[in-house]
Amino acid sequence: MEEPLQHEPLQHETPHDDRALVLERVLAAPRMAVWRCWSEPDLLKQWFAPAPWSVPEAELDFRPGGESRIVMRGPEGEQFPSRGVYLEIDPGRRLVFTDAFTAGWKPSEKPFFTGHLSFEDVPGGTRYVARALHWTEEDRAAHEAMGFHEGWGKCAGQLEKLAQRIR
Repeated sequence: MEEPLQHEPLQHETPHDDRALVLERVLAAPRMAVWRCWSEPDLLKQWFAPAPWSVPEAELDFRPGGESRIVMRGPEGEQFPSRGVYLEIDPGRRLVFTDAFTAGWKPSEKPFFTGHLSFEDVPGGTRYVARALHWTEEDRAAHEAMGFHEGWGKCAGQLEKLAQRIR
């Protein structure tokens, strides 16, 4: 089996341009447990939306080129489906996905961002870095106004608690 491409750890996780948002945390949980929470649909449903939001549906064709379909449900019952594809999967280390395409590399109607996630062992747990790279500065500003840091931060806390339990 071919070795996955090795990537340099993301050293300076600050936005490099006006279209990036970054969340970095050290999660007190094993790296592979954190990874499982991203890669297994039943686990992803338990943490991916900031409470009181929920994820009633998650379908993950977890391979490069595979489609993801995640539905978030708001406290009033409103539903927000999201589709995308996985671009890169380096198990336990790096995950890259985008909403620019759907199944079969069909371009989406309105691409919003590409997610770059990195997972690194550090003393006390896992350095978890989530970078949201947007197509336009306006999309980045909209994502930030939607509560990127608060929402993704709350989700990171939920992810940490779940990963601690599944070890």
